[in-house]
Formats: sequence, structure tokens, C-alpha cells
Amino acid sequence: MDVPGLRGGCEDEVMTEPRQEKGQIALPAPGARVVVRYLISTGQATDALGELLSVDEHTVVVKGVRGVERIPLENIVAAKPVPPRPNPPRRSAQS
Repeated sequence: MDVPGLRGGCEDEVMTEPRQEKGQIALPAPGARVVVRYLISTGQATDALGELLSVDEHTVVVKGVRGVERIPLENIVAAKPVPPRPNPPRRSAQS
């Protein structure tokens, strides 16, 4: 999904899919796991990591461990798909 105005991350970063173009980034379809780096009111950057719920011309919505985050496009610094969350290690039965 191409989002005009959504700036991508480092240009040397390898992205197999989606493609990154100057001035925008192509996000995967909703349902994919993503990380979105964005600026908060103090000017510091923070990350939203979780399921991409939706993308429109103004907002990216990510459902993560902090709940549903609605991120204005103008605050986004970088975004990319990430692998599925790893399963926790299984505990072995102790006798």
C-alpha cells in the first residue's frame, strides 16, 4: 500500500517487500506486523510495534502492546514490516 508523504528509513536498508521510494514508503496490507517510528510532542522518537490495522492519507493505525495507536502521517519518521513475534520458549516438565 503506497502512502504519499510517508518518509522511509535508511536508504541502505534492505527491504524485499514492500518497496521504498523517495518521499514515501509502501506498507504491507493491513494484518501484517510492522514497526513505525514517529515523533512525539517532545520531539523525541518512539516506536509502535504490532499489527497494522489501517492506513489512510492522514493516519497509520497499529495495534500493539500499548493498545491501538493512531499515528499522524506527518509524525512518522520510518516504517517497515517485521517478522512475526517469536513464540515463547516452552517449559520442560520437571519430575
